[in-house]
Amino acid sequence: MSGTQNTRSLADLKDLAATGAIAATAEAPVKREAKRDEFGRSYATGRRKDASARVWIKPGKGEITVNGKKVGQYFARPVLRMLITQPFLISDRYNQFDVICTVSGGGLSGQAGAVRHGISRALTYYEPELRGILKLAGFLTRDSRTVERKKYGKAKARRSYQFSKR
Repeated sequence: MSGTQNTRSLADLKDLAATGAIAATAEAPVKREAKRDEFGRSYATGRRKDASARVWIKPGKGEITVNGKKVGQYFARPVLRMLITQPFLISDRYNQFDVICTVSGGGLSGQAGAVRHGISRALTYYEPELRGILKLAGFLTRDSRTVERKKYGKAKARRSYQFSKR
C-alpha cells in the first residue's frame, strides 16, 4: 500500500460518514452506555508526549477553556486550535459542547495533542455511537512516542561528543 492510501483527510472521513460506511463499523455487538456525572458532563484524560489533559465536556455554545483561559489565548497558533477542534468537526458536533480542561507537562504541541485525545475520549463517553467515527479517524489512539532519554557518555540521546584528533 502506498502512503497516499493510508492518509485520510477530514473531507474524506465526512464523505465516508455520509455514505454510511462508518455506520456499519460503528455498530458493535457490545452496546455502550453514556458515562455522565450529576452535572451532565463527561470526563476523560488525554495524553501526548509528556503532556496530560483532564477534559470535561457538556452541552453548550462551543466555548473551550484551557487552564482558565480561552482557547485562543492559551493556544495562539491556529494549527493548535485546529487540532483541538478536529474531533468536533469529524463528528458534526461543532459548537455544540463546552470544553473545560486542565493541561500540564510538555510543550504546547504536546498539550494540544493531549487535549484532542481527551476531547475525543470524552465525546465517546458522552455519545457512545461516535466511537466508530473517532476511532477510524485515529483520534482515540494514544500516540506513545516520547523523547528518548539521554545516555551517559553522550552529549544527547545519541549524539557523541566532538572527536579531536590532536
